[in-house]
Amino acid sequence: MTIELTEERKQQLRADYARGFVAYCGLSAMDISAGRLSARVDIDDRHRQQDGFIHAGVMATLADHTAGYAAFTMIPEGRRILTIEFKINFLRPAFGPALICRSRVLKPGRKVLICESEIFDQRADGDVLAAKAMATMASVHESELRADR
Repeated sequence: MTIELTEERKQQLRADYARGFVAYCGLSAMDISAGRLSARVDIDDRHRQQDGFIHAGVMATLADHTAGYAAFTMIPEGRRILTIEFKINFLRPAFGPALICRSRVLKPGRKVLICESEIFDQRADGDVLAAKAMATMASVHESELRADR
């Protein structure tokens, strides 16, 4: 099944992306297309760990959440995405003023989607690949979701 990714749907996904904890972290969606989403976070002191590097938790959140919204572009309205499994490799410390994450769906499916994320540290001398993640996402009908289950 092909999902139509209208400008209205892109705007909805962009707004939905930056809510709750993700909004607190300062993440924002940028480019959206079928099976792909890129996002950005401008780094300040709250994003850094004790040695001044960008905290691994920020990078993991960016990779997981962006992969989930890349998956959102492939499912019909009325369904939600939940992470089933997530693995990240930190390739080098990140310390620049911003991170960019580019996520894409590698294998779409009706109920399970496999995604990857690449996180780039924006440095003065250019973008450097700092982490790479794989994520398995579940497409769940919103009527199945309840916080008290």
